[in-house]
Amino acid sequence: MSDVRRSLALVWRTLRSMRTALVLLLLLAVAAIAGSLIPQAMNSPARVEAMFRDHPALARFYNAAGLFDVYGSWWFTFIYTLLLISLAACLLPRSRALVRNVRARPVAARELDGFRHYAERTIPADPERVITGARRVLRRRLFRVEAANGRAPGLAADKGLAREAGSLLFHWSFFLILIGIVWGKGTGFTGFAVIAEGETWTEAHANYDGNIREGRFFNEDHSGVQIRVDDFQVTYGPNLVPKDFVTRGELLDPRGNPVRRVDIRVNHPAEEGGVKFYQSGFGWAPVIEVRDGGDVLYRGPVPFAEDPPPKGVGQLQLPWHGVVRLPTLDPQAGIQFELWPDSRALLMLQSTGVAPPMPYAFAPVMRYTVYRGNLDASPVRSSTRLDTTLLHTEASGIVGAATTVDVASGRIVEPGPSGAIDYPKGLSITFPELRRYTVLEVARDRGLWIELLAAILILLGLLPALYTSRRKVWVTAEPDGGAGTVLKVGGFALQRKTQFEEEFDRLVNELAGASSGRAEGS
Repeated sequence: MSDVRRSLALVWRTLRSMRTALVLLLLLAVAAIAGSLIPQAMNSPARVEAMFRDHPALARFYNAAGLFDVYGSWWFTFIYTLLLISLAACLLPRSRALVRNVRARPVAARELDGFRHYAERTIPADPERVITGARRVLRRRLFRVEAANGRAPGLAADKGLAREAGSLLFHWSFFLILIGIVWGKGTGFTGFAVIAEGETWTEAHANYDGNIREGRFFNEDHSGVQIRVDDFQVTYGPNLVPKDFVTRGELLDPRGNPVRRVDIRVNHPAEEGGVKFYQSGFGWAPVIEVRDGGDVLYRGPVPFAEDPPPKGVGQLQLPWHGVVRLPTLDPQAGIQFELWPDSRALLMLQSTGVAPPMPYAFAPVMRYTVYRGNLDASPVRSSTRLDTTLLHTEASGIVGAATTVDVASGRIVEPGPSGAIDYPKGLSITFPELRRYTVLEVARDRGLWIELLAAILILLGLLPALYTSRRKVWVTAEPDGGAGTVLKVGGFALQRKTQFEEEFDRLVNELAGASSGRAEGS
């Protein structure tokens, strides 16, 4: 049993070391780097699936080590818990010691000439007057002063406890930040909402389409807050880099009642019900209608994604891609679209082989390819690309804005005299209009106020820790056998000892001057 106790005592002494806390903090930093470099299952499930497909052995190792879910792994939680215990074990004894020091009064010293800093002055005044002047000077310099009983009148003084209090406040605030992170991230969530112009989006789990990361203690506590996007506008600089983009819309409560209108920009989020909406991205969302004869199979805006340009190509912009899946048909059908917001870029590509930038829409057109077969061939399902492994091409063509095309013949279907369209039998595609969509990062973090408070306390704790130092001073006043008094001053510094040399000389001169009526030192 004694061996067990010794082992436990060794573990506890190790945890109480600030060096241990620093090592644990370093381990958390290394884990955070791993979480940034390795795809995480909660953030990028498609990348994780792709890694299992392309590098199965490495993926199995990462999965066994918990590297696909670093922040939810048992070892990350274990390190985090040890860090909290280590910090608390370090700070609690220091806090108790500070309380004892605050309650204790300065203690008299016997032999002042034994201190490293010692000085004597002969002053033409009685000892009581010398002690009274010394008490006044020390209190003005923010010392705690206590009368020292001895053969001669004396004082014991100290100051600088604010330095230790500031240091403790700094470290306790760091501990509070860790608590705030656990509480905020554990009970919060972060997701991305893709919303086309004219649509209303509700903050609920099903509406994130898998683009959501929830805390371990979240329990599906979604707010139900709604946002209606009325308009999205983007302006470009001379180099065609987006200079400003803004989502204009209206926030609604969970019952659909309007709350207020908002303009959401980068670094200017909107908030309702503790949920914040941040501007993250944008793109094109053509409205597409697919019919089978007179039956509407699909109608609505479809978010498209743009392929990144090759390295070194500069501002070259490639077409946007989107997909409409029709799983109810037999056999199933999928339509792959290629959007050219500015049809002039497509014409230039066909004539010169180079597509110029097209930040704005001008007579937009879409190429389409209709595939038939099994739509569920791939476990990694892209929202903008079809896996054609088990599909075969049925038809392809092009459709312009505000037109309808017959898939079988590829011909444009014109409206009749009444303005109505007599849709042909078989599939037909209508491209009524081109809209934009906005990507909003939606987040709730209940621990932010804790982290903000801790950050403020850290700054407050740094001030006394940086600008104050522990000092102890003793003063005695002994009669010199005549009408004067021998002033003896001793002292030492716990921090910034080299600076105390000049500080001590000034203090001695001021003590002597206050007793003799001269204003020396400062």
